[in-house]
Amino acid sequence: MPDLSKLPPNFTWGVATAAYQIEGAVGVDGRSPSIWDTWSRVPGNVDNGDTGDEACDHYHRWPEDVALMRRLGVDAYRFSVAWPRVMPDGTGRVNPAGLAFYDRLVDALLAAEIRPLVTLYHWDLPQALQDRGGWPDRATAEAFADYASVVAGALGDRVTDWVTVNEPLCVSWIGHLDGRMAPGEQDLTRAVATSHHTLLAHGLGMAAIRAAAARPASVGIVLNPSPCEPGSDRPEDVAAAVRADGHVNRWWLDPLYGRGYPTDMLEVYGVEPPVRPGDLECIAAPTDFLGLNYYFRQVIVDDPDGPVPHARQIPVPGSVQTAMGWEAYPTGLEELLVSVTERYAPSRILVTESGSAWPDTFTPEGGIEDKERTAYLEEHVQAVAAAAARGVPVDGYFYWSLLDNFEWAYGYDKRFGLIHVDYATQRRTMKASGLRYAEIIRDHQRLGGRPGSTTESSSAVG
Repeated sequence: MPDLSKLPPNFTWGVATAAYQIEGAVGVDGRSPSIWDTWSRVPGNVDNGDTGDEACDHYHRWPEDVALMRRLGVDAYRFSVAWPRVMPDGTGRVNPAGLAFYDRLVDALLAAEIRPLVTLYHWDLPQALQDRGGWPDRATAEAFADYASVVAGALGDRVTDWVTVNEPLCVSWIGHLDGRMAPGEQDLTRAVATSHHTLLAHGLGMAAIRAAAARPASVGIVLNPSPCEPGSDRPEDVAAAVRADGHVNRWWLDPLYGRGYPTDMLEVYGVEPPVRPGDLECIAAPTDFLGLNYYFRQVIVDDPDGPVPHARQIPVPGSVQTAMGWEAYPTGLEELLVSVTERYAPSRILVTESGSAWPDTFTPEGGIEDKERTAYLEEHVQAVAAAAARGVPVDGYFYWSLLDNFEWAYGYDKRFGLIHVDYATQRRTMKASGLRYAEIIRDHQRLGGRPGSTTESSSAVG
């Protein structure tokens, strides 16, 4: 059982989603294709040939989903805006129908006393921008700033909490180096350029949000760092773990905190990022918070013949693994929060994603007793509480995810949700883990003297 007394009284409890993973309605109301629409249609790119065409149909079913969040009793909802829904060409023309969807959603959240945390980029780049060069082209970072200004201008009279870019590591290394995510490129030079331009987009976007929003804006970026440990005490493996830490962690955190790109990684890549005068200062502009997504640690061995950074993650014998094949290691979240605080001293940290995929089985009564996910939730909340007790300025936890959804290249087989989605009928069913999360939230609210919301005991809706 997590020791909730270690958490701040005003700790934020939330859930998180991303537009392409839940919205569906990809051709509705003027939305243009994104790189994920294009990439998921290529045979072999996504398990089972799945796409996000319908996903959870959140575009039409959002009132039901807001009601589910209300039942959970969350304080906040982290969702992303689909760039191709708001600006179908990537620049210039604004689509009023696309903005109206998020306008309605924000109003409904606020009416339900749920604070919106808006992520502006969660990987669904307009295909029109990809056709003009994509993230390796500096113009995409500049276009992002214009898009950020449009959304903040429309929603910033009510929304105060913003994320610029989600997981630039995945955009850069997985999308442009490994080729396992859209747009599916395998080019180190373009990947390094992408890494710089996504960070630059963050800096430019942060300034654009603050200038356009009618209310004072709290703005941050979301990274997905991992503790990196050597798989043995061999010097080669120790050095490989340092390279992995550079690739996964320091390449992103160092420039954000004013240290520039790490010199050892510049040597490993052999490629210079396309930095122009003023870029590093823009990237290092102070954020209001740092968002951290945590799923697993990395145990590393040397891989001299493998791709950069010539370091390979190995499985941990005897470890508990989720349906994704990822080690369930809650201690890693505590270690990560402490190490980031010690190395970079962020003023505020939010755990913006934490969750796990497991097979779901219905009980004869129609419920879902997902004991593994429930245990994972409790253990990771405890890790956050332990980090808070050690002085980490963490004051929010967002479970990934509210709903089962389109899990990128894994399609629909991998289920992360606190709420089960029957994709054939779109019926939502609260899992035992969702009910447990509601209990945790209520228990903490009582500790802090805040009124908790009532969660119904029934498990199915819709």
